[in-house]
Amino acid sequence: MRPLEGITVVALEQVIAGPFATRQLAELGARVIKIERPGSGDSARAYDRTVKGQSSHFVWTNRSNESLALDVKHPAAARILEKLLARADVFVQNLAPGAVERLGLGAEALRARHPRLVWCGISGYGPSGPYAGKKAYDLLVQCEAGLLSVTGTADAPSKAGIPVADIAAGMYSFSSILAALLRRERTGEGATLDITMFEALGEWMGFPAYFAAYGGAAPPRSGAHHATIVPYGPFRAGDGGSIFLSVQNEREFARFCEIVLVHAALATDPRFASSPARFANRAALHTEIERVLSTLSADQVVERLEAADIANARLNGMDEFWRHPQLAARSRWAKVGSPGGAIDALKPPFNLSDFEPRMDAVPALGEHTRPVLAELGHTQAEIDGLAAAGAI
Repeated sequence: MRPLEGITVVALEQVIAGPFATRQLAELGARVIKIERPGSGDSARAYDRTVKGQSSHFVWTNRSNESLALDVKHPAAARILEKLLARADVFVQNLAPGAVERLGLGAEALRARHPRLVWCGISGYGPSGPYAGKKAYDLLVQCEAGLLSVTGTADAPSKAGIPVADIAAGMYSFSSILAALLRRERTGEGATLDITMFEALGEWMGFPAYFAAYGGAAPPRSGAHHATIVPYGPFRAGDGGSIFLSVQNEREFARFCEIVLVHAALATDPRFASSPARFANRAALHTEIERVLSTLSADQVVERLEAADIANARLNGMDEFWRHPQLAARSRWAKVGSPGGAIDALKPPFNLSDFEPRMDAVPALGEHTRPVLAELGHTQAEIDGLAAAGAI
Protein backbone atom coordinates (compact mmCIF):
# COMPACT_ATOMS: atom_id res chain seq x y z
CA MET A 1 0.00 0.00 0.00
CA ARG A 2 1.32 3.40 -0.93
CA PRO A 3 1.25 5.98 1.90
CA LEU A 4 -1.36 8.29 0.34
CA GLU A 5 -3.72 5.71 -1.14
CA GLY A 6 -7.29 6.84 -0.48
CA ILE A 7 -6.35 10.53 -0.54
CA THR A 8 -7.97 12.65 -3.27
CA VAL A 9 -6.38 15.89 -4.43
CA VAL A 10 -8.20 18.45 -6.58
CA ALA A 11 -5.72 20.76 -8.27
CA LEU A 12 -6.52 24.05 -9.95
CA GLU A 13 -2.91 24.45 -10.94
CA GLN A 14 -0.63 25.57 -13.73
CA VAL A 15 2.99 25.68 -14.89
CA ILE A 16 5.48 24.31 -12.30
CA ALA A 17 4.98 24.99 -8.58
CA GLY A 18 1.54 23.42 -8.17
CA PRO A 19 2.08 20.48 -10.54
CA PHE A 20 5.49 19.70 -9.01
CA ALA A 21 3.83 19.38 -5.60
CA THR A 22 0.84 17.33 -6.74
CA ARG A 23 2.90 14.98 -8.92
CA GLN A 24 4.78 13.89 -5.82
CA LEU A 25 1.53 13.38 -3.93
CA ALA A 26 0.39 11.16 -6.80
CA GLU A 27 3.64 9.19 -6.68
CA LEU A 28 2.92 8.45 -3.01
CA GLY A 29 -0.46 7.05 -4.03
CA ALA A 30 -2.87 10.01 -3.96
CA ARG A 31 -5.45 10.46 -6.68
CA VAL A 32 -4.82 13.85 -8.30
CA ILE A 33 -7.56 15.40 -10.44
CA LYS A 34 -6.06 18.29 -12.38
CA ILE A 35 -8.49 20.91 -13.66
CA GLU A 36 -7.45 22.45 -17.00
CA ARG A 37 -8.87 25.06 -19.32
CA PRO A 38 -10.78 23.40 -22.21
CA GLY A 39 -9.01 23.75 -25.55
CA SER A 40 -5.61 24.91 -24.31
CA GLY A 41 -5.08 23.40 -20.86
CA ASP A 42 -2.19 24.22 -18.56
CA SER A 43 -0.10 26.86 -20.29
CA ALA A 44 3.01 24.73 -19.71
CA ARG A 45 1.66 22.31 -22.33
CA ALA A 46 2.63 24.85 -25.00
CA TYR A 47 6.10 25.79 -23.79
CA ASP A 48 7.91 23.55 -26.28
CA ARG A 49 7.43 20.40 -28.36
CA THR A 50 10.65 18.54 -27.63
CA VAL A 51 9.37 15.34 -25.96
CA LYS A 52 7.66 13.44 -28.77
CA GLY A 53 5.68 16.57 -29.59
CA GLN A 54 5.04 17.50 -25.97
CA SER A 55 6.41 20.12 -23.60
CA SER A 56 9.44 19.14 -21.53
CA HIS A 57 8.10 21.22 -18.62
CA PHE A 58 4.71 19.52 -18.75
CA VAL A 59 5.83 15.89 -18.98
CA TRP A 60 8.26 16.49 -16.12
CA THR A 61 5.62 17.70 -13.64
CA ASN A 62 2.34 16.11 -14.72
CA ARG A 63 2.58 12.34 -14.83
CA SER A 64 0.18 10.22 -12.81
CA ASN A 65 -2.66 12.75 -12.63
CA GLU A 66 -6.11 12.83 -14.23
CA SER A 67 -6.94 15.73 -16.55
CA LEU A 68 -10.41 17.23 -16.20
CA ALA A 69 -11.12 19.91 -18.79
CA LEU A 70 -13.45 22.43 -17.17
CA ASP A 71 -14.13 26.11 -17.74
CA VAL A 72 -14.26 27.18 -14.10
CA LYS A 73 -15.96 30.46 -15.07
CA HIS A 74 -18.86 28.68 -16.80
CA PRO A 75 -22.14 28.76 -14.81
CA ALA A 76 -22.25 24.95 -14.76
CA ALA A 77 -18.77 24.66 -13.26
CA ALA A 78 -19.69 25.61 -9.69
CA ARG A 79 -21.84 22.51 -9.17
CA ILE A 80 -19.16 20.24 -10.62
CA LEU A 81 -16.46 21.79 -8.46
CA GLU A 82 -18.59 21.47 -5.34
CA LYS A 83 -19.14 17.76 -6.00
CA LEU A 84 -15.42 17.27 -6.53
CA LEU A 85 -14.41 19.17 -3.43
CA ALA A 86 -16.96 17.37 -1.26
CA ARG A 87 -14.97 14.20 -1.97
CA ALA A 88 -11.52 15.79 -1.77
CA ASP A 89 -8.96 15.67 1.01
CA VAL A 90 -6.68 18.33 -0.48
CA PHE A 91 -7.23 21.35 -2.73
CA VAL A 92 -4.19 22.93 -4.37
CA GLN A 93 -4.27 26.14 -6.38
CA ASN A 94 -1.65 28.49 -7.77
CA LEU A 95 -3.74 30.89 -9.84
CA ALA A 96 -3.19 34.64 -10.03
CA PRO A 97 -3.81 36.64 -6.83
CA GLY A 98 -7.52 36.82 -5.99
CA ALA A 99 -8.66 34.41 -8.72
CA VAL A 100 -9.87 31.57 -6.49
CA GLU A 101 -11.65 33.98 -4.16
CA ARG A 102 -13.63 35.33 -7.13
CA LEU A 103 -14.62 31.75 -7.93
CA GLY A 104 -15.79 31.14 -4.36
CA LEU A 105 -12.92 28.73 -3.78
CA GLY A 106 -10.91 30.75 -1.27
CA ALA A 107 -9.68 29.12 1.91
CA GLU A 108 -12.26 30.70 4.20
CA ALA A 109 -15.22 29.76 2.00
CA LEU A 110 -14.12 26.21 1.23
CA ARG A 111 -13.02 25.27 4.72
CA ALA A 112 -16.28 26.59 6.16
CA ARG A 113 -18.08 24.03 3.98
CA HIS A 114 -15.43 21.30 4.28
CA PRO A 115 -13.60 21.61 7.62
CA ARG A 116 -11.46 18.49 6.99
CA LEU A 117 -10.11 19.90 3.74
CA VAL A 118 -6.41 20.74 3.44
CA TRP A 119 -6.45 23.94 1.38
CA CYS A 120 -3.07 24.87 -0.16
CA GLY A 121 -2.59 28.16 -1.96
CA ILE A 122 0.69 28.81 -3.77
CA SER A 123 1.46 32.39 -4.75
CA GLY A 124 4.35 34.66 -5.54
CA TYR A 125 4.33 36.77 -2.38
CA GLY A 126 1.31 35.78 -0.31
CA PRO A 127 -2.19 37.23 0.24
CA SER A 128 -1.02 40.12 2.43
CA GLY A 129 1.69 42.77 2.38
CA PRO A 130 2.60 45.35 -0.28
CA TYR A 131 3.36 42.65 -2.88
CA ALA A 132 0.12 40.69 -2.39
CA GLY A 133 -1.29 41.63 -5.79
CA LYS A 134 1.98 41.50 -7.70
CA LYS A 135 2.36 38.95 -10.49
CA ALA A 136 5.22 36.56 -9.95
CA TYR A 137 7.22 34.37 -12.31
CA ASP A 138 10.28 32.32 -11.44
CA LEU A 139 12.97 34.67 -12.78
CA LEU A 140 11.32 37.69 -11.19
CA VAL A 141 11.16 35.99 -7.78
CA GLN A 142 14.82 35.00 -8.17
CA CYS A 143 15.52 38.71 -8.61
CA GLU A 144 13.45 39.81 -5.61
CA ALA A 145 15.02 37.16 -3.35
CA GLY A 146 18.52 38.32 -4.31
CA LEU A 147 19.55 35.08 -6.02
CA LEU A 148 20.82 36.84 -9.15
CA SER A 149 22.90 39.22 -7.06
CA VAL A 150 25.06 36.33 -5.84
CA THR A 151 24.97 34.14 -8.97
CA GLY A 152 27.08 34.60 -12.08
CA THR A 153 30.42 36.31 -12.63
CA ALA A 154 31.81 39.53 -11.25
CA ASP A 155 30.74 41.24 -14.47
CA ALA A 156 27.24 39.81 -14.94
CA PRO A 157 24.55 38.37 -12.67
CA SER A 158 22.87 35.18 -13.87
CA LYS A 159 19.64 33.34 -13.18
CA ALA A 160 19.67 29.73 -12.08
CA GLY A 161 19.38 27.33 -15.01
CA ILE A 162 16.28 25.68 -13.54
CA PRO A 163 13.10 27.27 -12.07
CA VAL A 164 14.31 27.21 -8.48
CA ALA A 165 11.60 29.52 -7.06
CA ASP A 166 8.87 27.29 -8.49
CA ILE A 167 10.63 24.13 -7.33
CA ALA A 168 11.15 25.52 -3.82
CA ALA A 169 7.48 26.49 -3.52
CA GLY A 170 6.42 23.11 -4.88
CA MET A 171 8.59 21.25 -2.38
CA TYR A 172 7.35 23.26 0.63
CA SER A 173 3.77 22.78 -0.57
CA PHE A 174 4.33 19.03 -0.85
CA SER A 175 5.90 18.69 2.60
CA SER A 176 3.36 21.03 4.22
CA ILE A 177 0.45 19.04 2.77
CA LEU A 178 1.95 15.84 4.18
CA ALA A 179 2.27 17.50 7.60
CA ALA A 180 -1.31 18.79 7.42
CA LEU A 181 -2.65 15.34 6.53
CA LEU A 182 -0.73 13.79 9.41
CA ARG A 183 -2.12 16.40 11.81
CA ARG A 184 -5.63 15.80 10.48
CA GLU A 185 -5.31 12.13 11.37
CA ARG A 186 -4.72 13.20 14.97
CA THR A 187 -7.17 16.10 15.27
CA GLY A 188 -9.75 15.60 12.52
CA GLU A 189 -9.22 19.19 11.36
CA GLY A 190 -8.06 20.32 7.94
CA ALA A 191 -5.66 23.19 7.37
CA THR A 192 -5.02 26.32 5.36
CA LEU A 193 -1.56 26.45 3.79
CA ASP A 194 -0.17 29.70 2.43
CA ILE A 195 3.01 28.91 0.49
CA THR A 196 4.89 31.62 -1.40
CA MET A 197 7.64 31.37 -3.97
CA PHE A 198 9.39 34.36 -2.40
CA GLU A 199 9.51 32.91 1.11
CA ALA A 200 10.40 29.41 -0.12
CA LEU A 201 13.34 30.68 -2.15
CA GLY A 202 14.20 33.09 0.65
CA GLU A 203 14.77 30.11 2.94
CA TRP A 204 17.24 28.73 0.40
CA MET A 205 19.06 32.08 0.40
CA GLY A 206 20.04 31.70 4.06
CA PHE A 207 23.82 31.48 3.63
CA PRO A 208 24.32 34.63 1.51
CA ALA A 209 21.67 36.51 3.50
CA TYR A 210 23.41 35.83 6.82
CA PHE A 211 26.82 36.47 5.27
CA ALA A 212 25.71 39.90 4.05
CA ALA A 213 23.61 40.90 7.07
CA TYR A 214 26.33 40.15 9.61
CA GLY A 215 29.44 40.48 7.46
CA GLY A 216 28.64 43.82 5.90
CA ALA A 217 28.89 42.69 2.27
CA ALA A 218 27.30 40.01 0.12
CA PRO A 219 29.37 37.03 -1.04
CA PRO A 220 31.06 38.01 -4.31
CA ARG A 221 29.79 36.52 -7.57
CA SER A 222 32.47 34.02 -8.51
CA GLY A 223 31.18 32.10 -11.50
CA ALA A 224 31.42 28.34 -10.97
CA HIS A 225 33.74 28.79 -7.98
CA HIS A 226 32.32 28.88 -4.47
CA ALA A 227 31.82 32.40 -3.20
CA THR A 228 33.72 31.92 0.07
CA ILE A 229 35.27 28.42 0.20
CA VAL A 230 38.64 28.06 -1.57
CA PRO A 231 39.52 25.91 -3.45
CA TYR A 232 36.05 24.89 -4.57
CA GLY A 233 35.22 24.92 -8.27
CA PRO A 234 36.61 24.22 -11.74
CA PHE A 235 40.26 23.88 -12.69
CA ARG A 236 41.68 23.13 -16.13
CA ALA A 237 44.01 20.20 -16.73
CA GLY A 238 46.85 20.17 -19.23
CA ASP A 239 44.76 18.36 -21.88
CA GLY A 240 42.03 21.01 -21.72
CA GLY A 241 39.63 19.03 -19.56
CA SER A 242 37.92 20.72 -16.62
CA ILE A 243 37.76 19.11 -13.20
CA PHE A 244 35.70 20.46 -10.33
CA LEU A 245 37.05 19.89 -6.85
CA SER A 246 36.16 20.85 -3.31
CA VAL A 247 38.37 21.18 -0.23
CA GLN A 248 36.26 21.67 2.91
CA ASN A 249 38.69 21.70 5.86
CA GLU A 250 42.32 21.86 6.91
CA ARG A 251 42.83 18.08 6.92
CA GLU A 252 41.63 17.87 3.33
CA PHE A 253 43.77 20.84 2.31
CA ALA A 254 46.87 19.19 3.77
CA ARG A 255 46.17 15.99 1.79
CA PHE A 256 45.42 18.05 -1.32
CA CYS A 257 48.77 19.84 -1.09
CA GLU A 258 50.74 16.68 -0.35
CA ILE A 259 49.17 14.20 -2.80
CA VAL A 260 47.61 16.27 -5.57
CA LEU A 261 49.97 19.23 -5.77
CA VAL A 262 52.99 17.30 -4.39
CA HIS A 263 53.83 20.41 -2.40
CA ALA A 264 53.11 19.63 1.27
CA ALA A 265 54.65 22.88 2.53
CA LEU A 266 51.91 24.86 0.82
CA ALA A 267 49.48 23.74 3.55
CA THR A 268 51.40 25.74 6.16
CA ASP A 269 52.01 28.79 3.98
CA PRO A 270 50.45 31.70 5.97
CA ARG A 271 48.54 32.79 2.85
CA PHE A 272 46.70 29.45 2.70
CA ALA A 273 46.83 27.98 6.22
CA SER A 274 43.17 28.67 7.06
CA SER A 275 39.89 28.96 5.21
CA PRO A 276 39.69 32.77 5.64
CA ALA A 277 43.32 33.08 4.46
CA ARG A 278 42.64 31.00 1.35
CA PHE A 279 39.58 33.11 0.62
CA ALA A 280 41.63 36.31 0.96
CA ASN A 281 44.33 34.91 -1.32
CA ARG A 282 42.16 33.06 -3.80
CA ALA A 283 44.02 34.25 -6.91
CA ALA A 284 47.42 33.24 -5.55
CA LEU A 285 46.20 29.78 -4.54
CA HIS A 286 44.51 29.23 -7.89
CA THR A 287 47.81 30.08 -9.58
CA GLU A 288 49.60 27.43 -7.52
CA ILE A 289 46.94 24.83 -8.31
CA GLU A 290 46.82 25.57 -12.02
CA ARG A 291 50.62 25.45 -12.27
CA VAL A 292 50.53 21.78 -11.22
CA LEU A 293 47.33 20.68 -12.92
CA SER A 294 48.48 22.12 -16.24
CA THR A 295 51.13 19.38 -16.35
CA LEU A 296 48.55 16.59 -15.95
CA SER A 297 45.73 15.14 -18.00
CA ALA A 298 42.19 15.32 -16.63
CA ASP A 299 42.32 11.59 -15.87
CA GLN A 300 45.56 12.02 -13.95
CA VAL A 301 44.08 14.87 -11.94
CA VAL A 302 41.09 12.70 -10.99
CA GLU A 303 43.42 9.85 -10.02
CA ARG A 304 45.35 12.12 -7.65
CA LEU A 305 42.18 13.60 -6.19
CA GLU A 306 40.76 10.14 -5.56
CA ALA A 307 44.04 9.03 -3.97
CA ALA A 308 43.83 12.04 -1.64
CA ASP A 309 40.12 11.43 -0.95
CA ILE A 310 39.24 14.89 -2.28
CA ALA A 311 35.69 15.34 -3.61
CA ASN A 312 35.66 15.92 -7.35
CA ALA A 313 33.48 15.82 -10.45
CA ARG A 314 33.63 16.27 -14.19
CA LEU A 315 31.44 18.88 -15.86
CA ASN A 316 28.63 16.88 -17.46
CA GLY A 317 26.19 18.12 -20.03
CA MET A 318 22.60 16.93 -20.17
CA ASP A 319 23.56 14.02 -22.45
CA GLU A 320 26.11 12.77 -19.93
CA PHE A 321 23.63 13.14 -17.08
CA TRP A 322 20.95 11.23 -19.02
CA ARG A 323 23.40 8.36 -19.54
CA HIS A 324 25.05 8.61 -16.11
CA PRO A 325 26.32 5.22 -14.93
CA GLN A 326 25.16 5.87 -11.37
CA LEU A 327 21.55 6.23 -12.48
CA ALA A 328 21.79 3.04 -14.51
CA ALA A 329 23.47 1.11 -11.70
CA ARG A 330 20.74 2.08 -9.24
CA SER A 331 17.91 1.35 -11.73
CA ARG A 332 16.59 4.90 -11.52
CA TRP A 333 14.84 4.92 -14.90
CA ALA A 334 11.28 3.88 -15.70
CA LYS A 335 8.96 4.16 -18.70
CA VAL A 336 5.73 6.15 -18.49
CA GLY A 337 3.03 6.62 -21.05
CA SER A 338 2.12 9.91 -22.70
CA PRO A 339 -0.04 11.10 -25.59
CA GLY A 340 3.09 10.96 -27.76
CA GLY A 341 4.08 7.45 -26.68
CA ALA A 342 6.22 5.95 -23.94
CA ILE A 343 8.92 8.23 -22.51
CA ASP A 344 11.76 7.76 -20.04
CA ALA A 345 11.27 9.15 -16.55
CA LEU A 346 13.46 9.26 -13.48
CA LYS A 347 11.98 7.53 -10.48
CA PRO A 348 11.22 9.95 -7.64
CA PRO A 349 13.94 10.03 -4.97
CA PHE A 350 11.74 8.94 -2.04
CA ASN A 351 13.49 5.54 -1.71
CA LEU A 352 11.12 4.32 1.00
CA SER A 353 11.55 0.67 1.93
CA ASP A 354 8.87 -1.74 0.64
CA PHE A 355 7.47 0.94 -1.64
CA GLU A 356 7.14 1.36 -5.37
CA PRO A 357 6.21 4.89 -6.47
CA ARG A 358 3.21 5.36 -8.69
CA MET A 359 4.40 6.33 -12.17
CA ASP A 360 1.38 6.52 -14.47
CA ALA A 361 1.04 8.25 -17.80
CA VAL A 362 1.16 11.95 -18.60
CA PRO A 363 -2.48 12.69 -19.46
CA ALA A 364 -3.83 14.19 -22.65
CA LEU A 365 -5.83 17.38 -22.15
CA GLY A 366 -9.27 16.41 -20.83
CA GLU A 367 -8.52 12.70 -21.06
CA HIS A 368 -10.42 11.94 -17.85
CA THR A 369 -13.21 14.51 -18.13
CA ARG A 370 -16.04 12.14 -19.03
CA PRO A 371 -15.09 9.36 -16.58
CA VAL A 372 -14.74 11.85 -13.70
CA LEU A 373 -18.08 13.51 -14.47
CA ALA A 374 -19.78 10.12 -14.75
CA GLU A 375 -18.31 9.22 -11.36
CA LEU A 376 -19.86 12.40 -9.96
CA GLY A 377 -23.29 11.23 -11.14
CA HIS A 378 -23.67 13.04 -14.46
CA THR A 379 -25.49 11.14 -17.20
CA GLN A 380 -24.07 10.75 -20.67
CA ALA A 381 -26.67 13.21 -21.96
CA GLU A 382 -25.70 15.78 -19.32
CA ILE A 383 -22.03 15.38 -20.18
CA ASP A 384 -22.81 15.84 -23.88
CA GLY A 385 -24.73 18.97 -23.00
CA LEU A 386 -21.83 20.37 -20.99
CA ALA A 387 -19.52 19.73 -23.93
CA ALA A 388 -21.90 21.43 -26.35
CA ALA A 389 -22.13 24.43 -24.00
CA GLY A 390 -18.33 24.75 -23.84
CA ALA A 391 -18.18 24.02 -20.11
CA ILE A 392 -15.88 21.05 -20.66
